[in-house]
Amino acid sequence: MPKLTVLPHPQLCPQGAVLEAPQGVSICRLLLDNHIELEHACELSCACTTCHVIVKEGFSSLPEATDSEEDMLDKAWGLTSTSRLSCQAVVQDADLTIEIPKYTINHASENH
Repeated sequence: MPKLTVLPHPQLCPQGAVLEAPQGVSICRLLLDNHIELEHACELSCACTTCHVIVKEGFSSLPEATDSEEDMLDKAWGLTSTSRLSCQAVVQDADLTIEIPKYTINHASENH
């Protein structure tokens, strides 16, 4: 079974994590099911960018992003060439390493 390595994030996963990643599951669902409380303001429907992650290893193993995902990613903080919305990035047969960006554009979570 593939593994998902989550690089340390100061609030969400300070020590980092290595998770078993069943094929066919989105990265976001996998994180949430393992108590890594990644923001997901649109409830995994590809309507926001709060679940944005940067895929450090294994990017090419993921299915291509849809046009809708690409349009949403254009609004993400810290966008890179290997950015994905974790609600849309579905684990295939390769190990993945991801970084959770430090910020999102979700104003509701910023104590405003």
